[in-house]
Amino acid sequence: MDEKTTIELEAAAFRRLVSHLRERSDVQNIDLMELGGFCRNCLSNWYRDAAQEKGIELSKDDAREIVYGMSYANWKAENQTPASPEKLKKHDEIMEGH
Repeated sequence: MDEKTTIELEAAAFRRLVSHLRERSDVQNIDLMELGGFCRNCLSNWYRDAAQEKGIELSKDDAREIVYGMSYANWKAENQTPASPEKLKKHDEIMEGH
């Protein structure tokens, strides 16, 4: 497969992942971290890192809006639920090596 096609397929997969995460607002970031070792915030950070590698300035908030489809503050207000102490403990353990 040529590089252009590879990039197009990777971009399509990224767009589908972002769309899926937007549709599944019931899945909390802490659950994603616990199971997959990454969350929406990680994805937005990776997007921002890629932009910076290309010399493109992108704020943390702008990168999050690309992933969340709205401001992070609005997403949290509409979708985030309180995490149990057990989930918070597990999250802290995961983040030690992240």
